[in-house]
Amino acid sequence: MKPGKASCSPISCYKPLAMTKFCSPRPARAALLTLALGLSGCSLFSGSSADSGDNPQTGTQLPPGALYQKGVTEMQSGDYDKAVKDFVNVEETYPYSTWSTHAELLSGYAEYKQMDYDDAITALNRFIQLHPQNDEAAYAYYLKALCYFEQIEDVQRDQTTTYEAISALDDVITRYPDSSYAHDARIKLRLANNRLAGHDMAIARFYEEQHLYTGAISRYQDVVTNFQTTTFAPEAMERLVECYLDIGLPDAAVRTASVLGYNYPGSSWYETAYGKLKAHGLVTAANQAQAGSGAVAAVPTPKSSPWYWPF
Repeated sequence: MKPGKASCSPISCYKPLAMTKFCSPRPARAALLTLALGLSGCSLFSGSSADSGDNPQTGTQLPPGALYQKGVTEMQSGDYDKAVKDFVNVEETYPYSTWSTHAELLSGYAEYKQMDYDDAITALNRFIQLHPQNDEAAYAYYLKALCYFEQIEDVQRDQTTTYEAISALDDVITRYPDSSYAHDARIKLRLANNRLAGHDMAIARFYEEQHLYTGAISRYQDVVTNFQTTTFAPEAMERLVECYLDIGLPDAAVRTASVLGYNYPGSSWYETAYGKLKAHGLVTAANQAQAGSGAVAAVPTPKSSPWYWPF
């Protein structure tokens, strides 16, 4: 077989099935592995390659399949920077070839692997814009979401990237709701929302410590209203009880504690809130008897949803 001539068509060589059928938390890694297996049966070029895209035997530009394979080989060996250069070379030199389409996607993947997230997002956006109906568009959207997700900062820092990750993850879920990418995106979306809730809680706790109750209450209410399914919701409600007691709003404190008990009856946060109400003389003998029997004291009747809110 002549150097540069593939033993099968570009389309049949390129069959990264894991890009469309993946259930593991690490789709990107599995997709690359399957891609490598799919390409292993295609003899694209013989001999060694120089760092450039030139044919080592003739000094001329390698054909698209050979140049693409060179990038794949370098990517498999962990030399992502060289792989990106080869994939970009395929795009620029052979822009109308099938190899170019695949190279655009793997260029974004290689940038992602070396944590050049901005460049990866740029490459993936270009792929999505040029090939919106491509079979691997779902993977491109998912990989773009990963680029944002893996840049999420600690709760003490700015959460702009978290909002971008949530938007990108929502995009995957909305566009490809039945895909395995959407399944993983939903998991990561819960984690991202938990991070936003944690950010609000960190700010609210600071405000409360400084006796800035208006700001603290606003942040705690935001967690209860917008992040009900996160792990921070019961704590936010208990903290609201504290704030209401500190500013002299016992009725609001009792109502909030009741909602907390209704939604999280076995929570340690409810026990803490109940203890504080008791310390302020806001628990009647009947309430104590209910609590002692395992029932929840002073539970309001839910209206349209179990989340009853006093304000």
